Amino acid sequence: MQEDTMPGYLTTHVLDTARGLPAQGVTITLDRVEADGTRTRLAKTRTNADGRTDAPILPKDSFATGDYELVFHAGDYLRAHGAPDTFLDLVPLRFRMAEEAHYHVPLLLSPFGYSTYRGS
Repeated sequence: MQEDTMPGYLTTHVLDTARGLPAQGVTITLDRVEADGTRTRLAKTRTNADGRTDAPILPKDSFATGDYELVFHAGDYLRAHGAPDTFLDLVPLRFRMAEEAHYHVPLLLSPFGYSTYRGS
């Protein structure tokens, strides 16, 4: 099967940029968000020692195009690792998956900021 005709799926990865390490133990939820704002919880998981989930957070057999929201429970993780402040708590990322493809949405996290992008 060619890459552009493969079923889509979603993965994520959390890196602790302040410590220079993968962020192990971050709770992550994934919701599908409908146009009327209705939300459906699809997954709740935690990152492993590599800062990744053990399996795609949205596997190929569950994939559908549409709007989604990943919520990273950053505050719990940061407090557990001695962050001096809890400026960040929940980090919601809302995005659209418009085609059957691999979507990778990493989070680069520090106690006072974060960044994300569509990875590969």
